[in-house]
Amino acid sequence: MRQAVGKSGSDPLKIAVLMGGPSAEREVSLSSGEQVCAALSTLGHDVHPIDAGKDLGAQLLALAPDVAFNALHGRWGEDGCVQGLLEWLNIPYTHSGVMASAIAMDKTRTKEIYAAAALPFVPSVIARREDVIASHVMPVPYVVKPNNEGSSVGVYLIADGANGPPQLSDDMPDEVMVEAYAEGRELTATVMGDRVFAVTDILTDGFYDYDAKYVAGGSRHVVPANIPDDITKACQDYALRAHAALGCRGVSRTDFRWDEARGIDGIILLETNTQPGMTPTSLSPEQAQHAGLSYAEFCEWMVRDASCNR
Repeated sequence: MRQAVGKSGSDPLKIAVLMGGPSAEREVSLSSGEQVCAALSTLGHDVHPIDAGKDLGAQLLALAPDVAFNALHGRWGEDGCVQGLLEWLNIPYTHSGVMASAIAMDKTRTKEIYAAAALPFVPSVIARREDVIASHVMPVPYVVKPNNEGSSVGVYLIADGANGPPQLSDDMPDEVMVEAYAEGRELTATVMGDRVFAVTDILTDGFYDYDAKYVAGGSRHVVPANIPDDITKACQDYALRAHAALGCRGVSRTDFRWDEARGIDGIILLETNTQPGMTPTSLSPEQAQHAGLSYAEFCEWMVRDASCNR
């Protein structure tokens, strides 16, 4: 297998930065990709941004990069499809391989892995869209979301006192995940290889939705989180175990809810993101910076860690 790390750590690389793509998270990916391109260029690499479309295979064959930085988010770019293409072309790429990417993008399969690894998670069911619209399929409060999207795309919070079931938009899939709402603070921890960064406390005025994640001022991040040491250590341990159980490679980020009233038993895992955002408001680069890595150094580590290993 070709490995980007086969070159000296100081040698410049020809890097294809995959960004954009056709998913619902296209704009987030473009923002991530632009930041990554700028950072890697400052380090002297030969950087080529590619808006990933149907001709991606031909573009990559013509470019023949040393490595692909996968800055895609959402379906196709994050679910194992692009990873499979890169494997077939024998181009080393950043982040997780085919299997881990596919499993982590499927929220139901992820919970099955969590269960096998004795990791705490919130209960959920898969229900038909028409049934969810017709009546409450579980006691309120609960959350409705696609089973295989990220960045809070298509997420509905059905709060206490709701007059009726949610009226889902027409672009929601035929089957959706209905998940019990987990009370508590929003925490997150990033894993880089075998290292875990500090826990971040995410503060918002309401639900941590798409705008709270990506609009400037939509949320405030406290890193390290002002939480007891045992809660910090538990979240870091869970993030490392989730990364390993799912078979992740490179960088991943696991999100939590913590109900303070229940102490350590109040921690539950929401999901593991195999390709965390790299935008100006993203959490993982912020955690890396707190750990002493600049944005460019964080990107460089991912490039040198890239491989074709499934």
